[in-house]
Amino acid sequence: MSQLLNKEDKRTKYCGEFRDADIGSYVCVMGWAQRTRDLGKLIFIDLRDREGIVQLAFDSDTPKEVFDLAFTVRAEYVLCAKGRVRLRSSINDTLPTGRVEIAVEEMKILSVAQTPPFEIVENSTVRPELRLKHRYLDLRRPDLQKNIIARAKIASIAREYFAEKGFIEIETPDLIAPTPEGARDYLVPSRVHHGKFYALPQSPQLYKQLLMLAGFDRYIQLARCFRDEDLRADRQPEFTQIDLEMSFVTQDDVISVTEGFLKKLFAEFKGIELSLPLPRMTYEEAMNRFGSDKPDLRFGFELHDLSPLVMDCGFKVFAGAVAAGGSVRGINIKGGAKFSRKEIDSLTEFAKTYRAKGLAWYKKSGGETSSSYAKFLTEDENAAIVGELGIEEGDLALIVADKNSVVFDSLGALRCEVARRMGLVKPEDYRLLWVTEFPLLEYSEEDGRYYAKHHPFTMPMEEDLDKLEEAPEKVRSVAYDIVINGTEAGGGSIRIHTPDIQNRMFRALGLSEEEAQEKFGFLLEAFRYGTPPHGGLAFGFDRLTALLLGLEDIRDVIAFPKVQNASEPMTKSPALPDPKALEELAIAVTETEE
Repeated sequence: MSQLLNKEDKRTKYCGEFRDADIGSYVCVMGWAQRTRDLGKLIFIDLRDREGIVQLAFDSDTPKEVFDLAFTVRAEYVLCAKGRVRLRSSINDTLPTGRVEIAVEEMKILSVAQTPPFEIVENSTVRPELRLKHRYLDLRRPDLQKNIIARAKIASIAREYFAEKGFIEIETPDLIAPTPEGARDYLVPSRVHHGKFYALPQSPQLYKQLLMLAGFDRYIQLARCFRDEDLRADRQPEFTQIDLEMSFVTQDDVISVTEGFLKKLFAEFKGIELSLPLPRMTYEEAMNRFGSDKPDLRFGFELHDLSPLVMDCGFKVFAGAVAAGGSVRGINIKGGAKFSRKEIDSLTEFAKTYRAKGLAWYKKSGGETSSSYAKFLTEDENAAIVGELGIEEGDLALIVADKNSVVFDSLGALRCEVARRMGLVKPEDYRLLWVTEFPLLEYSEEDGRYYAKHHPFTMPMEEDLDKLEEAPEKVRSVAYDIVINGTEAGGGSIRIHTPDIQNRMFRALGLSEEEAQEKFGFLLEAFRYGTPPHGGLAFGFDRLTALLLGLEDIRDVIAFPKVQNASEPMTKSPALPDPKALEELAIAVTETEE
């Protein structure tokens, strides 16, 4: 039944591109049958390709063999049709091509199709597992096709901008040595070197620094990265970065170049003119005001420190938290008094998912006040809290008392959750800012050691260098994140470029000189041959694309993503290799229970 194309079958344009100006033209179109409508003496077929849909019309003027062929067409058949464009008798204003149709004179069925496991339509409600199992069908959906095409456009804008700014696109290796810091590596066994493994790069960090040592000055790459970590909506085991590095620069230079890219990107892709320079906020200010190092500025609900007001109060929950070195902080939800007790209880449960032991609250509505804690405090103490939080008629205050990490995490998440429930989160309202001066190190109680907040090659702030040995937790770094609507879209730092500071950093991380030499000896040796000051940044390309499209799940901008357990239902990856391949690698697989 299927026919082949010949040299005369040349597509005139994409289905979704036909307009009034094409009326009277003889054209050739190709695509998939979205749906057919048999009205007896009339048959209509909606033909779909990546640019949209055009209506094919078959009527009394259609050659009989062509009309009969149209009668056999079913959903997802692949067609080649030729005919003349004409004005539709029934206009469809919901389609860009809705004023025209093609009166078909010739047609070929290029491929027949079984009934697909789900309908190929926008905004499908079919469960993701089924769609991902047949991802090649899922990708035919117009909304996903628009996402993937948009991703390509963003990549093109990035390459164009950075090329104009003198950046050189350079590829770095995908098979590298395993690294001791960061997330777990994906390991690749070597057939030639039995018992040894490559790692897939978590980022091109060391290579792009070495490119600066090599004198390339400005590097750019759309880099594939791999991390063996637990997944969530904005995380995949393999992802892409817009990765850049520059020599002879300060933090301001890197930020300036990056802002120029964002200005071009938002103007060309979204039609939005960004006002530069973008606002900046230190890590400390972001945590104190918003409880997060990636604050969403589309709404208020800022944190207030109530600790000085309650440190000596009779309410043990408040006073005890301060005495233990923590704090008591609250947010005022303007207009939040409309939340019912049941809704407040659900917010309490939400806060507990961020390790908060509970949620204190105060509500003022209709001239009446109600509270979960007021009876434990004096009149003056209550009045001081109301004053500090600025509670007025119609407001709801939410308070957490605990160690600072819990207070910040829970209130930072609560303000976003409440804003979402109140309908204050609008994807097309873009608020961008830089967060700077991150802590250089963070301490792990579990491991009893410090870890790099960003990575081990981040430069400490010069004024904090003398604290690196005595008070490492107080050292700030020359690191910066670009935050868009409460999401970290990218981050970077000025790098360490001298052996002495790099060795001090390794010692702060608990690495002996021998360990540092074993794991990073090539970098330390390279530093001895003249290293320019350098720094850079990497955007999460998938995440940035999702932000610009107003999507929450980055899987919607990746052609073939993984699911929650890092597997791919379509190809059933990962899978056991052929036993002979394992033998060549000198690897034995031990079976374990799932």
